[in-house]
Amino acid sequence: MIDVHIHAVPPNLPGTGSLAPILREPPEAVAAAIRREMQAANVRAVFAMGVWNAGEEDPLGIETTLAIAARVPGMSAIGVADPTRTDAEHFRRVEAALATGRVAALKCYLGYLHFEPSHPNYRRYYELAARFKLPVVLHTGDTYSPNAKLKYAHPLGIDDVAVDHPEVRFVMCHLGNPWTLEAAEVVYKNINVWVDLSGLLLGNEEQFASEEGREAAQDMSYEIQRAIRYSERPNRFLYGTDWPLAPMLAYADFMRAAVPPEFHEAVFEENARLLFKV
Repeated sequence: MIDVHIHAVPPNLPGTGSLAPILREPPEAVAAAIRREMQAANVRAVFAMGVWNAGEEDPLGIETTLAIAARVPGMSAIGVADPTRTDAEHFRRVEAALATGRVAALKCYLGYLHFEPSHPNYRRYYELAARFKLPVVLHTGDTYSPNAKLKYAHPLGIDDVAVDHPEVRFVMCHLGNPWTLEAAEVVYKNINVWVDLSGLLLGNEEQFASEEGREAAQDMSYEIQRAIRYSERPNRFLYGTDWPLAPMLAYADFMRAAVPPEFHEAVFEENARLLFKV
């Protein structure tokens, strides 16, 4: 099983906080927690988001994530694209970071940062993603911050960049929830668009097991199955949890029930293996 969406560090986005106390712990403690979760859920590889605005020497915000990944077999880092930076020196540093081969993808925090996906400030990142053959992962749907603006995170915005940058592989996070059918339409129309299924239920093990949690799981299972049917592209759906906002084992159990059994191999592993070249 491959989890394409976790956090190992606080994202440092406006209004988000640390997401969970564990992310404020030293790298060795975070690494130990991730290893335990992966072992419990039988996850062999994870992709962890970096930090926004981490400083000049860390243009993609991956250094702490990489320090944790050094202690977690199968963990890779996803760098953060910063649309507030347009200067040549920043992009020189970004390009140098990508050339190391240590970056698995680029992440655009749509909504959290008030730039639509087609904003000119993202174009250079898309060009670099095409050059280095990296996926571009974009937040879509609801946000975890009162400072975010939802209009920038609507999945229909991905249609624009999918058309304008056909050489780039785009991943919409969180199935665009609550706009799951719109996200499915974007996948149906554009062969270069994927979705991940992370963060569709949040909470701890007790909340997942509660009556309210079971009802929410049932509702979301319908949305997932409808999206797969509508898109007609089960090979574009990726498993992810959004850990630590959801426990890996409980989330895996929820998703096994939500995804039709005939698509388990593709969604839980094969699609990610092909997209990220695991």
